[in-house]
Amino acid sequence: MYFDTHAHYDSAAFDGDRDALLSAMPGHGVELIVNPGADLASSAAAVELAEKYPFLYAAVGIHPEAAGEAAPEGLDALRALAAGSRRVVAVGEIGLDYHYMDAAPKDVQRRAFVSQLELARELKLPVIVHERDACADCLEIIRDYGDLRGVVHCFSGSWETAKAVLDLGWYLSFTGVITFKNARRAPEVLAKMPKDRLMLETDAPYMAPVPVRGRRNDSANLRYIAGRAAELTGMTEQELCALTAANGRRFFGL
Repeated sequence: MYFDTHAHYDSAAFDGDRDALLSAMPGHGVELIVNPGADLASSAAAVELAEKYPFLYAAVGIHPEAAGEAAPEGLDALRALAAGSRRVVAVGEIGLDYHYMDAAPKDVQRRAFVSQLELARELKLPVIVHERDACADCLEIIRDYGDLRGVVHCFSGSWETAKAVLDLGWYLSFTGVITFKNARRAPEVLAKMPKDRLMLETDAPYMAPVPVRGRRNDSANLRYIAGRAAELTGMTEQELCALTAANGRRFFGL
């Protein structure tokens, strides 16, 4: 049974067949899914979906590209969503993204990140962290929050970065990137990291793995990611799936 720890079923990419697709997931062996928000609207949508499907849970958070929403009233809205539903199991996805020039300014992103880490501490929830082209700043910030349970999702960084995250007691989650022919760092990190800190995700509808790369992604494709992760760790796919599902349950308190 598969645990997809990060998928965005609130995305417009699923507007045409969302209910049919999600209803079919148990038939694909998908046991659990966590749907993180990326702004206030998608966080509310994630909670609504989680209330509808017993295997789906929500995280609420403001992605760095929407960091301007993390004003006091935005944080109050996230707090209300978390308080209003037992289906909310994390704050996320939050973090830093310096890749796009038209994203929120770096100082705005950093303030939004810290304020949501503080919110997670207040709510006693784990955090799902997004980081792109902002490694040094992200590490500097999260080192002050080693008391939180955290995961850096869609990890594709160096072993040095991975070790810095793992030394905090945090987790790393891997996507279909590990199946790509040109991927180097993510497979190497996955192969050598502590197995009790490993989780898998699709990041649907993005990051579809080989052999469906370039198509819309969904949780049924986690089997391809799990198969490659099993090869890299020297485990059977059954062992790998049991391990990562147990890790996910522990991380999200399920």
